[in-house]
Amino acid sequence: MLDLPRLRALHAVSVHGSVAAAAAALGYTPSAVSQQIGKLERETRTTLLERRGRGVALTEEARHLAETARELLAIVERAETTLEERRGLPGGRLTVAAFASAARGLLPGVLADLAARHPALDVRLTEVDPHLSVDLVARGVTDLAVAHDWDIAPLPAPEGVEQALIGDDRCDLVVPAGHPFTARRLVRRADLGGQRWVCQPPGRVCHDWLMRTLRTAGFEPDVAHMAEENHTIIALVAAGLGIAVVPRLGTGPLPPGAVAVPLDPVPVRRLYALWRTGASRRPAITETVRTLREHWPAVAGLLPGDGPSVPGTRGAERE
Repeated sequence: MLDLPRLRALHAVSVHGSVAAAAAALGYTPSAVSQQIGKLERETRTTLLERRGRGVALTEEARHLAETARELLAIVERAETTLEERRGLPGGRLTVAAFASAARGLLPGVLADLAARHPALDVRLTEVDPHLSVDLVARGVTDLAVAHDWDIAPLPAPEGVEQALIGDDRCDLVVPAGHPFTARRLVRRADLGGQRWVCQPPGRVCHDWLMRTLRTAGFEPDVAHMAEENHTIIALVAAGLGIAVVPRLGTGPLPPGAVAVPLDPVPVRRLYALWRTGASRRPAITETVRTLREHWPAVAGLLPGDGPSVPGTRGAERE
């Protein structure tokens, strides 16, 4: 009889493309995943992984078996959801994927709250690029994702995936101390020409938003420095090397040498929780989404009543 944990390991390798990435997603060591695959090969008397350069590739038989594993894992998920729903209490393991600033600025308090209130619930967090998280939910690799979108890049919710708004993450213009903008109450986008910028690399939503916004205002952006992490971007600004647009979530207090100035209109990215439709009744999902939204006002620095402007759950069709 095929062993479900070993099938889960094979499915993870199929989804993530390598043993190391599968191990990170499952919370195992690469050696443990390799051992699971090796045992599955002996059980099935089939070669499942082939060496390709420094990595591995699934054989044709492994791809068929991984698809079967996906179907079996979906059946198990439905059974676990039904049992948890009948108990009426959040429990079992819940895997959560979140982008970097949400993992740093929002999830620690949420996870600690869930652990204190629901000891039977085992939540496991993985930091994931936001453009990957929706697909991970759709394919059953993770149970719930925290992702974001901007006005230029609406968040896709494929069929079978539902989402709920967590809140709006406002962005500030961050400039060096002594910059002329620090004397203003606010800065309009039409005033941003002729500046040197620090931003994320091309292909990231923040970079694309900046390029489109400035070009729409009639300016060709002069990007002097690029960095992945907002804290690195802010450090470069504090050193006087440019200005940046930075979301508030996960940023924390600005270092000496950096000053936040409001932009008009204010750039906003929206945070969502996403999960598979089949798990909608699972108490672990509903309680985690509720806790995310409960923590958001304090994290975002909002006043009571200033939470999500579009409450409720949404399906694949955007409101």
